[in-house]
Amino acid sequence: MKIATWNVNSLKVRLPQVLDWIAAQQPDVLALQETKLTDDAFPVEAIREAGYHCVYSGQKTYNGVAILARHELLDPVTDIDGLDDPQRRILAATVDGVRVINLYVVNGSEVGSEKYAYKLDWLDKVTGFIAGEMKRHEKLVVLGDFNIAPEDRDVHDPEAWHEKILCSTPEREALKKILDLGLSDCFRRFEQPEQSFSWWDYRAAGFRRNLGLRIDLILSSPALTEACTACMIDVEPRRWERPSDHAPVVAEFAL
Repeated sequence: MKIATWNVNSLKVRLPQVLDWIAAQQPDVLALQETKLTDDAFPVEAIREAGYHCVYSGQKTYNGVAILARHELLDPVTDIDGLDDPQRRILAATVDGVRVINLYVVNGSEVGSEKYAYKLDWLDKVTGFIAGEMKRHEKLVVLGDFNIAPEDRDVHDPEAWHEKILCSTPEREALKKILDLGLSDCFRRFEQPEQSFSWWDYRAAGFRRNLGLRIDLILSSPALTEACTACMIDVEPRRWERPSDHAPVVAEFAL
């Protein structure tokens, strides 16, 4: 089972890229973030023609999440208890017995801001939701744009980013609380090239100079971790014309 995540930074703009990518890579599940589409504008027919079912939760201009899958998506959830949030950032569904939780984590703007406090509270509420889902689903994956670089090795210049947004200690501690539920970072299960990133700023030739962060993650429950055979970042779509600033991350499981 091949499971992938990709912040597409506007599905309206990048639908052709998504269709090309799924045709070439044939993922069983693809979680998308920052679709930036209202539900009535979601390209259901184009995705069905590509051979995929889909569930989605969107809003105009900002945020938006979706899950594409080869097989039927069951028991979708778009809102969680204790979090009254109009922003469309959470989507869970079950595919072939695997519970998929797709997250577009709050950016937080800057350390100490109101948006930063909102991010930490959001992460706390989502951690409780994940804990409950893990009790109900042995095979579970939490994936998406976490807007947190887990460690300094996930940052092109740790000194420059020290205690800045996406790399601050409270954010990393919040991520650790999610991992401490029993989840594993699939990417770190395998030997990886140094300076491996999934996001690069559009400015200052960030991608060409590899000035990136690894903030797009696939986290697996113990049953899936045991079955994980590979995990990689596919940087090729970042080279395409008018790319997203994120690259897809792909994990494979022998299920």
